[in-house]
Amino acid sequence: MSVIRKAIIPVAGFGTRFLPVTKSIPKEMIPIIDKPTIQYIIEEAVESGITDILLVTSKYKKSIEDYFDNFKELESVLESSKNYEMLDMIKNISNMVNITFVRQKEQKGLGHAIYQGKTFVGNEPFCVLLGDDIVYNRDKPCLKQLIECYEEYGGSVLGVQEVKHEDVSKYGIVDGNKISENIYRVNNLIEKPSMEEAPTNIAILGRYVISCKIFEHLEKENYGKNGEIQLTDSITNLISTEEVYAYKFQGTRYDIGDKVGYLKATIDYSLRDDKIKHIIKDYLGEKLK
Repeated sequence: MSVIRKAIIPVAGFGTRFLPVTKSIPKEMIPIIDKPTIQYIIEEAVESGITDILLVTSKYKKSIEDYFDNFKELESVLESSKNYEMLDMIKNISNMVNITFVRQKEQKGLGHAIYQGKTFVGNEPFCVLLGDDIVYNRDKPCLKQLIECYEEYGGSVLGVQEVKHEDVSKYGIVDGNKISENIYRVNNLIEKPSMEEAPTNIAILGRYVISCKIFEHLEKENYGKNGEIQLTDSITNLISTEEVYAYKFQGTRYDIGDKVGYLKATIDYSLRDDKIKHIIKDYLGEKLK
C-alpha cells in the first residue's frame, strides 16, 4: 500500500479565462461531455491510491460541495423508475473518496492555497493536483507515476513535460540534472521566466508529490511573482534541505483553463466514448471536408 494517502486540490480561483460563464458557474464544474472537469481530476487521484482529498474552495464554489454530496431525493426518483445504472453512477460520485472542504478566504496565490491544507496533511507526504490540468493516460494515471517515483527516490516529485520555448513564461521552469530516462534532480526552479531567463523548457504541469516540510517555507508568506505566495518559491527553498525530483510523466495533458485546451479535451474524450465516438467522427469528417 502506498504511503501517499492525501491530496490537495485548489479550486478557489475566479476562472477569469472563462468569463462570462464563470461569473455564476465554477470553472471546475464546466463539463467535458457529461462530467464536470473536477471529477476527472478526482478520479485520477482515486485511481492513484488517494483516499482523502482536501478541496480548497471559496464562498463562490458551493456547487462543487453540492455535487459531491449525497442527493437522496434524486436517488429515490431513480430507484422508483428502476434506473439502476444512473442510480449507481450518482451514488458513486458521493462515495468514491473522502472529501473535505476548506475555504481560502483571500486570493494570495497557489502557495497560500496549499498552506490551507497544513492541518489536513499533518506529518505526511501529500499530493497536489491543479484544477486546470487534466492528464489522460489509459494505462497508468499521471499521479500514480509520480507516486511511484517518490517511492523509489524518497523526495518530493514535480510532474513535468517539455513545452514550447515561447511558452515558458506561462509556467514554473525546472533547472536540473537528468539522472534517468524521465527523471531529473532539481537544482532550481524559476517561476514564469522570460525565454531569455529560462534555463530549460521543462515545465511543471499541475501534479506534485510534496514533503510536509513545505509548510515550514509556506508559512513565512514570502511574496514572489505577481505579488503572490508562489508554491514554486517554497519548493525552491525546500531544495536546500531535501532532494527534489522532476518526473517527465507519460500522458496527454490538457490545459482546461484555456478555451482551446478545453475544446481539445472535449473532442478527444468524445472520441474515446464508445457510445458517441462514431457520431462525432462522422460529424467532424463532414465539417472538415
